[in-house]
Amino acid sequence: MTTNTVLNQATDTLNQATDKVKKLRRSRDDRMVAGVCGGLSKLLGVDAALLRILLVAGTLFGFGTGAILYLAAWVLVPEEA
Repeated sequence: MTTNTVLNQATDTLNQATDKVKKLRRSRDDRMVAGVCGGLSKLLGVDAALLRILLVAGTLFGFGTGAILYLAAWVLVPEEA
């Protein structure tokens, strides 16, 4: 085998692996404010309403931690194309 053949096989394997990776993106369709819970629900396969309830509970019982995490995700997580 030549180095080009090995390099091509490695590139193909890497491309196949990255195609299977799920990526967190803010939802454009399932959103209340910024789409963070909608995007997370697609990634995890759970209902967005459940995540929203957990977020509110985390905000109330965690002294605002849920709101801070939501704001950070709003800024850091890109919107889906």
